[in-house]
Formats: sequence, structure tokens, C-alpha cells
Amino acid sequence: MNQIIAIPVSDNCLCQHFGHCKQFAIFRAEDKKITEEIYLDPPPHEPGILPAWLASKGVTHVIAGGMGHRAISLFNQHNIQVYTGVLEKSARKLAEEFLDENLATGENTCDH
Repeated sequence: MNQIIAIPVSDNCLCQHFGHCKQFAIFRAEDKKITEEIYLDPPPHEPGILPAWLASKGVTHVIAGGMGHRAISLFNQHNIQVYTGVLEKSARKLAEEFLDENLATGENTCDH
């Protein structure tokens, strides 16, 4: 199964403020193995723009510390699964944990 995982990052670690991250780490995976790792600068921040932008990149899953309920709903409308409440780690480590089905999630850290 092919998957494309997006993780908001700052200095190659998970950025807890999803909508204002410096870059997105994008991991393409086939059969639970990472086959490609790229970093993309997001478009200028505007409410609701990131779900459509990431969908246009083929993203199937988003890993985040926190995210507003509206953003989660927009991602779901684009058939992108969202995992929130993730602790700060390197993006690659989080992608590997996700693919190994060991990704620890918790409370969504977004308060709006």
C-alpha cells in the first residue's frame, strides 16, 4: 500500500503549531518502507489553504501535534487521515513509527 505522509517541521522536528510551520517533511512509502523524503515550503498561511495544497501533493496522512477542528474536517474532506497529539521528534522518526504502527498520539494540543 502506497502512502504519502506529511509532517509540519521546524529544524527537522515536528512543529507543534501546524499552520505556521517553516516546512513540511513529505515521506513517500511503499510496503511500509520510506522510498522518498522531501521538504517543501508551504504557501503563505491562510485559513483552509493547507489541506488543499497537501492534497494536491498526493498526501494521504498528516501527523501533527495540534490542529484546529476545522482544519481536521477539511483534511478529511480531501480523504487525508490526521493524527494529532504527537510529541516533538524528528520527522523521519515519526514517519517510521507511523509505518511500524507504533505512533503514539495523545491530546490534540490545539486550543482553537
